[in-house]
Amino acid sequence: MVDPGCRASGIPPVEAGEEAEIARRLAQFERFGVNLGLARIEQLLARLGHPEKQVPLVHVAGSNGKGSVCAYLSSVLTQAGYRVGRYTSPHLVSWRERLCINERPIAAADLSAVLAQVEAVIPPSQEMPTQFEVLTAAAWLYFAQQAVDVAVVEVGLGGRLDATNVCEHPLVTVITSLSREHWQRLGPTLADIAREKAGILKPGCPAVIGPLPADAKAVVAARLAELDCPAIWPAPARDLGQGWAAVAGHHDGAVGQGEEEFIPSPWRYRLPFPGPHQLINSALAIATLRCLQAQGWAIAEAAMTTGLAQARWPGRLQWLTWQDDRGQGWPLLVDGAHNPAAAMALRAYVDSLELAPVGWLMGMLVTKDHRDIFQALLRPGDHLHLVPVARPYLRGSGRARCDRTDHLPPARHL
Repeated sequence: MVDPGCRASGIPPVEAGEEAEIARRLAQFERFGVNLGLARIEQLLARLGHPEKQVPLVHVAGSNGKGSVCAYLSSVLTQAGYRVGRYTSPHLVSWRERLCINERPIAAADLSAVLAQVEAVIPPSQEMPTQFEVLTAAAWLYFAQQAVDVAVVEVGLGGRLDATNVCEHPLVTVITSLSREHWQRLGPTLADIAREKAGILKPGCPAVIGPLPADAKAVVAARLAELDCPAIWPAPARDLGQGWAAVAGHHDGAVGQGEEEFIPSPWRYRLPFPGPHQLINSALAIATLRCLQAQGWAIAEAAMTTGLAQARWPGRLQWLTWQDDRGQGWPLLVDGAHNPAAAMALRAYVDSLELAPVGWLMGMLVTKDHRDIFQALLRPGDHLHLVPVARPYLRGSGRARCDRTDHLPPARHL
């Protein structure tokens, strides 16, 4: 049977048996949980012949916005004629979404095969890698085997000790934003979290940094100066209306030695994603592309315009139609906001539609900041329906199918 969820995520459908084989291979590593550190992934990559050293890298970290920035970069570089790998997480429907080349998810057979290659070099006598480390190693191996020109890689969690942080000389590093997320693992303060995010910065390598809280900005700025990184802090693009934006030719302040300015003014482009937060996400992507141009990468203005407009990032402020048992369709807005900052961005977009009240159907893990998220999202008159999150390691009442909502009234006002 073909997975119907592929239609919403935009990935080519495959037989469920092929997806089950991928899930089986990865499930054996799930019990090792999240265990930040670089020793296991470095040992694993060494046994694979260091594929990460064969792949030029654009490395993207941040609390929010990094997925959109990766989508913009991958789309533009594909339009420019390059063979582009993209590694992001988490996925919506299929593990295959995480590994893409030129906007196409890896084939199920190819992912199963590359996972088998990674499994084959894991010695049972040593500490086992985590699921994310195995998948990250598979991504590096696949991109090297496919001889990509560049890989756009999203940090999984934090930065300094994340399994993606294994390249000594990235082309560009990007920190999109920073908020108090995953503080249980990264540290209780914004400064602590900033130190972890800044761990992806490398000596002399260009960096593009989004707007940060003052405490976090000071930490990142100090690290940039210490490493002598050319850095740019682009201002958000200007909203021109009707889905158009323009970048300005300035940034918001000097950051250490070696800073350069790459963005011309003015430059107009069409935004493919709704929401005011895309004004900064797109500006970050454009600044990153200008950094690559300055290094000699051939990225024509037409490729940038087309690539930005054609970028796709499903499940983020995406409009779908929910059809009830009577065959009547209802508009449904789908988004992955999972922290207060993202919830504020989601609410700002909903408020721009001037529709109220709103019906919310939500599921969250217990580790999230529920109170702050609800405070950011909910307004008087809104209706909130909570559902458990379906996760393979949850049992009994902790599991639920998100499509079992026939007992709920339709969200007529969304």
